[in-house]
Amino acid sequence: MGQLRSMKRYSAIAIAREAFRRNSGWERAWRSPDPGRAYDVVIVGAGGHGLATAYYLGRNHGIRNVAIVEKGWLGGGNTGRNTTIIRSNYLQDASAAIYEKARALYETLSQDLNYNVMFSPRGVAMLAQTHHEVRGYQRTAQANAIQGVETEFIGPERVKELCPIINIDGPRYPVLGALWQPRGGTARHDAVAWGYARAASAMGMDIIENCEVTAINQSRGAVTGVETSRGPIDCRKLGIVVAGHSGILSGMAGFRLPIESVALQALVSEPVKPCMDIVVMANTVHGYMSQSDKGEMVIGGGADGFNNYSQRGSFHHVEETVRALVETFPIISRLKMLRQWAGIVDMTGDRSPIISKTPLDNCYINCGWGTGGFKAIPGSGWAMAELIAKGEPGRLAAPFSLDRFREGRFIDESVAAGVAH
Repeated sequence: MGQLRSMKRYSAIAIAREAFRRNSGWERAWRSPDPGRAYDVVIVGAGGHGLATAYYLGRNHGIRNVAIVEKGWLGGGNTGRNTTIIRSNYLQDASAAIYEKARALYETLSQDLNYNVMFSPRGVAMLAQTHHEVRGYQRTAQANAIQGVETEFIGPERVKELCPIINIDGPRYPVLGALWQPRGGTARHDAVAWGYARAASAMGMDIIENCEVTAINQSRGAVTGVETSRGPIDCRKLGIVVAGHSGILSGMAGFRLPIESVALQALVSEPVKPCMDIVVMANTVHGYMSQSDKGEMVIGGGADGFNNYSQRGSFHHVEETVRALVETFPIISRLKMLRQWAGIVDMTGDRSPIISKTPLDNCYINCGWGTGGFKAIPGSGWAMAELIAKGEPGRLAAPFSLDRFREGRFIDESVAAGVAH
C-alpha cells in the first residue's frame, strides 16, 4: 500500500507563487506505483466510477488499503468519451434518488477534491416535440416534485428565450415545450477523473495503469485476488467497474450479466463564438447539444443498433444525428465537423444500472449505466463504496441489484424517460 501523503493545495496563491518559481514546484497529481502483493480492496477500472468508488471508500469508510487497476490509461474509457451532461430529472424514484445524489455532489466537487472539475450548472432542457412527449414530461415534472428534484415543464416561448438559436416552428418536429432542470449542466469529464485520482492517491491508494486483469482467482466460492499483466494481486474484496467490458470480467468470475455492449457516438464541430449557454436534448430526433468552453458544439445521438466494441464511431450514425438536429438548430448546418469518437456502453434491458453483490462472494459489480454514466459518477461511487465497505447495499444501491431481473422488479427508464441519456 502506498503511504499517506500530504496533498499540496491548489489555490490562487499557489499559482502566483509558482509563476515566480517558473512552475518548478508543482508535483505529480497522483503517484504511479508498482502493484503491491495484497490489498483490502482491488477495484478494476480507473474511470470516473472506479475512482469515485475508491475515493468514497477512503473518505466515508476509512478503507485506504486500496488498488485501482486499469488496463489502459486513467480515464481513457467512457469517462473521456462522453458529452458531459449532468441531470437528475428521471421518472422512477430509484433513478431520481441516485442521480440527484450525484448532481448534488457535483455542485461541491471542486471544493471537496480541491480540483476544478469545471462544473457548470447552466441548465438542461429536454424538448417535447410531440404531444406524447408533452404528456410524458409533465408527468415527470410532477414525479420530480414529489422526489424533491427541482424541475418544471416550460412552454416553447420560454425555450426560445433560454436558447435563442433554436427553431421552435420546425415543419416536422415543432417545439411544444420542454422539461427544464435549471441546476443541471455539464462538467469537464477528464477533470472529474483527475480530481478523484489525485484525492485517492493522497490517501495512499495505488493507481496502477497499464495493468490488465487476465483472471479472477477464487477459493470456496469467494474471491481471493486477480491475475494481471503485471503479476498476481491478492485482495479481500473485489470491485468490478469496467463499463462496456463488464461482461468479459464477469465471465472471468464465473457468472453472466444481462447486458449488451454497444458503441455510443458523439462529435464536436469547429469552434464558433458563444451562441448557446444551456444543454438541449431533443429525444424525438435523438440528438443533444451544448457548447464547450472552446466554442465547439458538442453533439451526441443514440447508440449503435448492433453489439460492438468499437471506439471509432461511424459516419452514417453521425449523419443521422446531425440531419435530425439541423431542423431544430439551423445554425449548425454550415459548421464543419472537427472530430468524432465513440464509447463502449453497457446496456441492461431496463436501461438502469447494476450496483450489486455477485454470485462470487466478496465480489461486487457496478455496470449497466448505458448512455447515462457520466452524470452519475459521484452518486455511483458513493453507493458502490458503501456496498463494498458494508457487504450490503445501502438505500441508493438496493434497487439496482442483480436480483431484480430474476424477480421482475425492473426500473424501466427506457420507457419512462423516452431516452436513457
